[in-house]
Amino acid sequence: MLLTVTCLGQFMVLLDNTIVGAALPDMQHRLHTQLTGLQWIVDAYVLLVAMLLLSGGVFADRFGRKRVYLAGAVVFTAASVLCSLAPSAGWLIAGRVLQGIGASALSPASLALLAAAYPVPQERIKAIGLWAGFSGIGLVAGPVAGGVLTDAFGWPAIFLVNLPIGVILLLVGLRHLDESRNPNAPAIDIPGTVLSVLAVGALTYGLTEGGARGWTAPAILGSFAAAAILLAGFVAVEARRSAPMLPLRLFRQRLFTVSNTAMIVVGFALMGSSFFFSQFFVYVQGSSILRAALQTLPASLAMVIVSPFAGRLAARYGFRAVVTIGLALAGGGLLALGMVHADTGYGNVWWRLGVVGIGFALAMSPLTGAAIQAVSPQEGGLASGISSTTRQIGAVLGVAVLGAVVRTRQSGGASFETGLDSAFVAAGTVTLATAVFTGLWLARSKPVEGSAVQHRSTGPVTTSNEVSANSR
Repeated sequence: MLLTVTCLGQFMVLLDNTIVGAALPDMQHRLHTQLTGLQWIVDAYVLLVAMLLLSGGVFADRFGRKRVYLAGAVVFTAASVLCSLAPSAGWLIAGRVLQGIGASALSPASLALLAAAYPVPQERIKAIGLWAGFSGIGLVAGPVAGGVLTDAFGWPAIFLVNLPIGVILLLVGLRHLDESRNPNAPAIDIPGTVLSVLAVGALTYGLTEGGARGWTAPAILGSFAAAAILLAGFVAVEARRSAPMLPLRLFRQRLFTVSNTAMIVVGFALMGSSFFFSQFFVYVQGSSILRAALQTLPASLAMVIVSPFAGRLAARYGFRAVVTIGLALAGGGLLALGMVHADTGYGNVWWRLGVVGIGFALAMSPLTGAAIQAVSPQEGGLASGISSTTRQIGAVLGVAVLGAVVRTRQSGGASFETGLDSAFVAAGTVTLATAVFTGLWLARSKPVEGSAVQHRSTGPVTTSNEVSANSR
């Protein structure tokens, strides 16, 4: 029963990552919002998940995994209802912020509960495999469910689907989940968490609004300046704390730095481009919302099918070869998407989406594995958590930057179709450049020694981030 509950919680979180994309055209029409509004609807959620994910795992270990899991379920479910009732884009964005807060507690706590319930490593690995497989269905189900629900009932239905799931989680969780905590969990890095949220938030604001307000507008320049100051403050705070949210010393390892840099690009190009998939089919090719949702499936299906094999290929041929090939495929696929037009038949489009999905699937898991290899065994979970966080940060920036590319092209008189082509080409170019970068620099490095082992004591029970590492 515990496995079912934790899988269902993570399924709900992952479903929300992909279900929104199918409903974006309907949101734009019914809420009378512009492209920047759609960007914030996506980024408000991803930003909070990215910045609170590491702290969410520590919070669960420190204050009780069951308690944090159920609290996350309550917040996520209530926020979903708020989203469904939102009368404007502003209210919907506020609901998405709350959803992100709930997800940042729900997701790591679900892993921590599994760790506590399956202390034997082999049993834990099997449980996590089922957890990852079942919850991963949410990535594929999202576009289809979003298209069906939006086509039949309108965009609010994509959030209401979380209500019955959330109620089931609460009723079953209260009865069948056992409480556990790690008495040796580190203190929560509140200053680092706050500064990171504000810094990335200010940068995202400038990138998102710059295309509409003008890049030299005082508010935009001020947001970039604020982001730089806040980021400097974050680095200063993290360098002085005994148990920082982000141990900067880990970035002295080239393998760790290169893998996380590449992971930012993966999040950037994957999330930034997929933000426009449904919009391309609806606004450029004239598809219905349901048909557009089905047309985007090759990318997510390819990722789900290929991902389980990526780690095995990396173990056999090395991180550098698999990641570089994956990024090259993804970059080539994105460049190919930049050449599709209104009259391009779907038979000449679906394979491009598939190549993008295959490429990113080959890159993601090995990049996490490379980050874990770069650190001591005791910090593998922390490295895995940081890898997930960098991917989410890249996703936030991808939606903001590629959206700005489209808006800037439109401001210059170009059509939306031309703007999309430019965005796909930009994403593909960055991805191909990163393929060259990893091909040159993603080499084996020596794990950190000494005090690094003692940085985060995990006590008798594996922490949520460590579980994530074991699942790779």
